[in-house]
Amino acid sequence: LCYLLENLKLFIMVNNQKHSFHLVDPSPWPLVAAIGGFTMTSGGVLYMHNYAGGGSTFLLGVFITLFVMFTWWRDIIREGTLEGQHTYQVQIGLRMGMILFIVSEIMFFFAFF
Repeated sequence: LCYLLENLKLFIMVNNQKHSFHLVDPSPWPLVAAIGGFTMTSGGVLYMHNYAGGGSTFLLGVFITLFVMFTWWRDIIREGTLEGQHTYQVQIGLRMGMILFIVSEIMFFFAFF
């Protein structure tokens, strides 16, 4: 059984890319996240103005947003580990992108204070 699972893992990890970059497949998660954010915002406004169903709408938006966070990160982890699409070049790009994002946020903070 372990032998079969190991071969299945190797079969899944086979990466037949001819380049070192990761081309992202189309994903429904940005649209669903936008719907969740809109629902959460609308529900919060309705709740603060004491409309019926405002709290339920807000909680639905929170649930949708949490669901998208879980499934989107699941897909990213699956791409990087099981599918092997995160090559060394892609990993360096992801790290540099995160570093540049953090540095830009620090600079943005210092621009105000």
